[in-house]
Amino acid sequence: MPHEIDCWITLGSTYSYLTVMRVPQVTESSGVQVRFRPFHLLQIFKEMNYFPFPPDAPKTRYMWQDVARRAELYGIPLKLPVTYPASQSIVANRIALLGLREGWGYEYMRAAYRNWFVAGKETGSEPNVGDSLREIGQDPRRVLPLANGAEIDGALMAETSIAKAAGIFGSPTFCIGDQLFWGDDRLEDAIRWAKYGTLANAKV
Repeated sequence: MPHEIDCWITLGSTYSYLTVMRVPQVTESSGVQVRFRPFHLLQIFKEMNYFPFPPDAPKTRYMWQDVARRAELYGIPLKLPVTYPASQSIVANRIALLGLREGWGYEYMRAAYRNWFVAGKETGSEPNVGDSLREIGQDPRRVLPLANGAEIDGALMAETSIAKAAGIFGSPTFCIGDQLFWGDDRLEDAIRWAKYGTLANAKV
């Protein structure tokens, strides 16, 4: 039976772009499966009265510098600047959750991030939403009423509550049992833990 990692992700997260784009290559030979679990991290931030990367703060400038370096390291395209924070990321989260239920969620996440980080179209807003859905063969006229309906909204809030109860405070967070690994740069560590239950002398 393959090992599995839960990847808690919100589509307004910058570092999650790197994770979404590189998961297939990193996990291909590891025998580990990554299960994406969209949640609404901004809700947790609001309850904590906290936002990690305020506009124009030194930490935010560092974050963009770091994302750019790591994108270059991985060979992932990136064109800065982009609109941040994304004001409608909850819409992207709802669409991703619906898509994962229907089998096209991962393709949507990749398209939405490409349109945000390469084409400069803010995630969760138009034209990103419509363009991303059409790119993967989904009709926005069908998808959006479902994604914005009560069932998916309730499911997203339920996932957010589960994430909060698990102590998750950022995206991406990789979860194996009670072990949390926060940040794209911890993906390989999460794979090691999923396979071996330790980081010592463990290879991906």
